[in-house]
Amino acid sequence: MRVHPPQAHQPTPPFNAPAARRLRAALGMGPEHVAYGMRASYGLPYVTPDLVAAWERGITSPSGPELTALAGVLWCSPGELIGAPRTLREHRVARGLAPEDVARAVGLELLAYQRMEETGEWRGNERQSAALADVLELSLPDFITVTGRDDKLADLLRSAVTTRWQAYVRPVGKMVPLDRHLLENVLEEMHTDYQGQMVATLSWGGGSAAADSSDSGRDFLDRIVDHFWSMVQRSTY
Repeated sequence: MRVHPPQAHQPTPPFNAPAARRLRAALGMGPEHVAYGMRASYGLPYVTPDLVAAWERGITSPSGPELTALAGVLWCSPGELIGAPRTLREHRVARGLAPEDVARAVGLELLAYQRMEETGEWRGNERQSAALADVLELSLPDFITVTGRDDKLADLLRSAVTTRWQAYVRPVGKMVPLDRHLLENVLEEMHTDYQGQMVATLSWGGGSAAADSSDSGRDFLDRIVDHFWSMVQRSTY
């Protein structure tokens, strides 16, 4: 009789797939060895090499018990296989909280909170947002991410570095409550960095140097939110 994995409805912790792959390779093991260890030592008869490979490719994630077993086979702590939480649900799971705990803390009906968690769209008011950041111990970048504002922030930042950055101090400041002087310095520095890369592209004309500079500019825009938080942190300390 074929045994299937349990249909758990509990949310899974954020999984660091590259770390799992790296740790397995460091031990000289193949996915088949990992699967065998999880079957033989941890009583998970449904784990196959294909399932282990799917975890490592990020196609699916192990459940809590599976992650614990995987850590045992890979001779590491479960924490080494847990990635940085990004979604509202992942932050809650990382804190070991039930949906009821968060809903109560922020003053929401449980079903309303669960709907926000499932859709990834936070609709709480300012007081509820502050309570959410407190109960989940969210940093400002994490708060922006879990409330679904990363894309909007990225759009504003791209416009700031490609046009006049001064026009975007207020819109960015409304979304990200930072000191205005600090925000001005960061946006100006980002604008200077990006425009410098574009000037280098034009000055080289063609050839590999121009292509490298152009690629660098595209990468800057693709990762603009990361650049923004990195500059904020550097300017703060």
